[in-house]
Amino acid sequence: MDARMHLSGAQGSQQPTDGERLTVAVEVLGLLADRTRLALVRRLGEGEADVTTLTEAVPGAARTSVSQHLARLRLAGLVVTRKDGRRVIYALRLGHLRRLADEALNVADHHIGHLPAHD
Repeated sequence: MDARMHLSGAQGSQQPTDGERLTVAVEVLGLLADRTRLALVRRLGEGEADVTTLTEAVPGAARTSVSQHLARLRLAGLVVTRKDGRRVIYALRLGHLRRLADEALNVADHHIGHLPAHD
């Protein structure tokens, strides 16, 4: 998946075709279809944070892994950065991403709550 190519290219389009919209939506969902990246987007939905804070928000993830996932989200244009002294602060580029992550988690809650009981 080359999310950077499609996501960055779609941003300048005035009237994207339905096919372009579906392609970009699939790529965004593909990026979020990773436990670490979904956890990062969920945490960034609460506000901007540095890598140390974000690593703490993803239990069991190594700092290097979190950094690599953040880089992928940044290259796709879903996350932006700014410098605060020597620290790099990450933030969601679009508020829609927070709602998308929240809705995915709501679907999970609904699905888990309605699974048939096993004896």
